[in-house]
Amino acid sequence: HNICIYIYYTGLLERGKKQVFKLVRYIPSIRDRINKELVSVNETFEKDVMERLKKASFIVRLPKNGLKNEEILNLINQSIHLGDYDWEAGRVSGAVYRTNNELAKLMGDVYTIASYTNPLHPDIFPGICKMEAEVVRIACHLFNGDKESCGTMSSGGTESILLACKAYRDYAREVKNIKKPEIVMPITAHAAFDKAAQYLNIKLRVIPVNPNSYTVSIQTMKRAITKNTIMLVGSAPNFPYGTMDNIEAISELGLKYNIPVHVDACLGGFLACFMDDAGYPLPPFDFRLPGVTSISADTHKYGYAPKGSSLILYRNKKYRHHQYTVTTEWPGGLYGSPTIGGSRAGGIIATCWATLMHYGHDEYVKSTKMIIETTRYIERKLRAIDGIFIYGVPATSVIAIGSNEFHIYRLSEALSAKGWNLNSLQFPCGIHICVTHVHTKPGIADQFIEDLKTELKIIMESRDTLVEGKLAMYGMSQSIPDRNIIGDFTKCFLDSMYYTKEDETQK
Repeated sequence: HNICIYIYYTGLLERGKKQVFKLVRYIPSIRDRINKELVSVNETFEKDVMERLKKASFIVRLPKNGLKNEEILNLINQSIHLGDYDWEAGRVSGAVYRTNNELAKLMGDVYTIASYTNPLHPDIFPGICKMEAEVVRIACHLFNGDKESCGTMSSGGTESILLACKAYRDYAREVKNIKKPEIVMPITAHAAFDKAAQYLNIKLRVIPVNPNSYTVSIQTMKRAITKNTIMLVGSAPNFPYGTMDNIEAISELGLKYNIPVHVDACLGGFLACFMDDAGYPLPPFDFRLPGVTSISADTHKYGYAPKGSSLILYRNKKYRHHQYTVTTEWPGGLYGSPTIGGSRAGGIIATCWATLMHYGHDEYVKSTKMIIETTRYIERKLRAIDGIFIYGVPATSVIAIGSNEFHIYRLSEALSAKGWNLNSLQFPCGIHICVTHVHTKPGIADQFIEDLKTELKIIMESRDTLVEGKLAMYGMSQSIPDRNIIGDFTKCFLDSMYYTKEDETQK
């Protein structure tokens, strides 16, 4: 009861602070100062992009005559290798989950055959629909669904999560007459849930994690449930720390209060489902738990399919039916769509199917064993190093690092200078490495550990030195109470992604 009161008044306080800062921005002097700072931030991001693309030429108008194939392929190859980080050599966290020249060749051949297909037209392309159905059924078996389990493919984890939220919102509206839907989820749940809440007008009740395990507080989650709760969320594992929430306990809450439970396994799902066979058993997190009603898992991560494919799975069709969008009064005819997109790339479905066929069960088990072994090896080595600590216990492949001795972003900055690209975390500050199949190649894990030790020794000799560059801005942003300003900074960053330079020769 006291915790509920605390959460209520804390929420009031936070809303009050946000309103105050929103009003303060209307004061001309403060507004002008903020705008000036935004201009500076925008210039910083743009300069950074200009530096990355300094060797690139831009094509901003259609060429008068089409380019020859050889020239097009050459330009594409140049664009793909513009970055500073050697992702093919395992110098990045996550992002690229496996490199395989034989598979890449197969993917090109498959996409050539299927590039113009579209499951929106099942009468014209029944084979593409068949392949999608087979991918879904294979995944249902991997996550221990019965014959009633079902699902769809999507374009990625964000869409899979958004679809689950849409399904449960509409299910709750129809079955329970809930008109002000709320989702109860850990603070570590993926940002895609926040995106879904913005799109679908759903309220989020965000639950803190336990300070030692970095898994969701089950008691606080229980107290946050209301008559408007449409779904409970758990991560297996979460993105920031790689820890796995107590899905068994969340499942029990779902059963007790008759609320659907979604398990987000987008990041590590296609490791987790093979870990038992690989000799690294996990607590149950899938359809073996009676309260779990849906699972999201990305085939384009540890399923090793090309980017643009994910899965949303349901315990039965009554939930999937509420994912669908159906229009019955359109002059163009009856229109039904299973996912957000109408037209979808049949080539992505075909390449995902082909990837699963290429590797097969035993290779996925072997790959999972190698990745988990490498993750545990890096974790053991890092735990033995003074000056840093590991957040919680990694469940699959993510290792999050913090420090009580110095600002951890300095370590990220130093490793970046050595060619390593890690993920930065906030609230609290941290960095993580997501171990992929690329990191299992000989010498890569040891090189990472040695580079970290080398840079850490230097940092510990000057531990009070401040963070510099972009990470200094990132660190500073966490202390600004008005998150709208940070949102504006983020918009500047997104704008910088669309930077182009006018080519005078094309005029």
